[in-house]
Amino acid sequence: MDTVGLMRMPDDFKYRDVFLRGKPQHKKYDSFSLRHPKMDTGKRAKIFSPFDALRGFSAALIAKDVRYENRLLLEEADRDELDRRLRILRELTRGARRARENRVAVSVTYYEPCADEDSDSYEIRGQYRTVSGVCRGVDSENTRQIEIGREKISFEDILSIESDQGIFAPARGSGFRPV
Repeated sequence: MDTVGLMRMPDDFKYRDVFLRGKPQHKKYDSFSLRHPKMDTGKRAKIFSPFDALRGFSAALIAKDVRYENRLLLEEADRDELDRRLRILRELTRGARRARENRVAVSVTYYEPCADEDSDSYEIRGQYRTVSGVCRGVDSENTRQIEIGREKISFEDILSIESDQGIFAPARGSGFRPV
């Protein structure tokens, strides 16, 4: 009687001869290898990936963990300062050529309402996000939006605008005090 690992193999085992042959060894270009080429690792990994019976369910659970907050209302002084900064940016980026020359890098913090229709906060609360990049333009007449990289942000959603380039420094003698 032969053994399988630590166990003894019964003499009447149906697949005894197949088991004793061991793992098949194929030459590089034999008929089996030509009909069944070796699968690359990326495709093999797909075979063993878990089956998601409820597609999107895990993403929905993660979305429920997102914390939303109410929109903050700016005080009069803060709105005036934001308007001043938008005017400065509009002057520095007036026209595509001038915007490319000045390349004003800014960080804009803005409010984004909840877009998840299944959430209790849908269109009631939202999140504050910050986008950083080069200001490509400020349209205060038509769309009332600022363009940072590929993002277009409405003036009404902006909480703050910052820049490390010192372009928003108050003029000397003004009554502005840093926040």
